Amino acid sequence: MESKWHRWGPGVGLVILSLTWGYSWVVAKQGLTFADPLDFAAQRAVLGALALLALLPLTGRSLRWQVPRATLLIGLVQVAGFMLFQTWALVEGGPGKTAVLIFTMPIWTLLLSAIFLREPIRGAQWIAAASTLLGLVLIIEPWDMHTSALSKGLGILAALCWSVGTILVKQLRRHHTVDLLNLTAWQMVAGAVPLVVAALLAHQHDTRWNGEYLAILGFMAIASTALCWWLWIYILDRVPAWEASLSVLGTPVVAILSSRWVTGERFHAPEVSGILLIGAGLAFLAFLGWLNSKKS
Repeated sequence: MESKWHRWGPGVGLVILSLTWGYSWVVAKQGLTFADPLDFAAQRAVLGALALLALLPLTGRSLRWQVPRATLLIGLVQVAGFMLFQTWALVEGGPGKTAVLIFTMPIWTLLLSAIFLREPIRGAQWIAAASTLLGLVLIIEPWDMHTSALSKGLGILAALCWSVGTILVKQLRRHHTVDLLNLTAWQMVAGAVPLVVAALLAHQHDTRWNGEYLAILGFMAIASTALCWWLWIYILDRVPAWEASLSVLGTPVVAILSSRWVTGERFHAPEVSGILLIGAGLAFLAFLGWLNSKKS
């Protein structure tokens, strides 16, 4: 039984991860009808941080904060910056389109790694990057100023924040041995603090607390943050990075379908073409990772 779970566990985790993270975009959009964007982001971050901290002793890990200075910087970028721009983008745009834009982060990570980590982009990887960037142009539609350019720009900024955070994590792990779940928990704590301060300073409207909103917050903190981050670490520890990256492909697909079903979000021809190009670019990047794993 244990060997079967060892074999099937990562695959089951990827399915749960894609479904939960994908549907969380619709849930987050619904949460914004009850709270201001900054309040919602701060509440999610605080509850997510508490849930992740609770996971540490439950999984036999230390509560000690590892490498505080680096963790603080990662938290400011990958938690505070990401959540701020992600939530703001959801205010202005649909969950499906926002998810697609934000999940271009593997391509931004590839490009930024070449600049800051001196990790060269191989010939075939340029095809994946070009496909994704062309898809972005079709979704953003710079020739049509009537579209929601603000939402799309915010989505890309959120993706860049996530990618910069990933680069910082890579740099940290080059010099220090850290437990990834511990790092994730404390970076969530570090990112939650500025979000709470910003929410208090910019407070405009009181949150409408009721059972539905509590359920939304619970889903975002427990399922989308704590559970999914634990699953992500579990998967990364057991399968190659290229295989784990397949969850990136499933998440925006689930977000698009659930957004269309729940909110009636519509896509027109250039956006559909852009989504297909981005999906093709990410799939090709995962395929290249698979090829590299076979060579090594």
